[in-house]
Amino acid sequence: MDEIENKIKNIISRQLGIKIEDIHNNSRFVHDIKGDSLDTVEMLLTIEDEFGIEVTEEIAESVETVQMVIDFVKSLQPAS
Repeated sequence: MDEIENKIKNIISRQLGIKIEDIHNNSRFVHDIKGDSLDTVEMLLTIEDEFGIEVTEEIAESVETVQMVIDFVKSLQPAS
């Protein structure tokens, strides 16, 4: 697990009160890890703060899985 993935999974774990081991990249927020729309918004706000990025409303409405969030954050990181 790389640093971005680890940070995102830790945020989700804290936000939803679930073990990090129970969070998989293909986990869907609402169906698999029992988050609701408010949980998703709060998680995305925390991710914005943590990574210094802005999540547009369009992106916020489209993310369904943990991997989608990881991919989005990675797409905004400078190339190394």
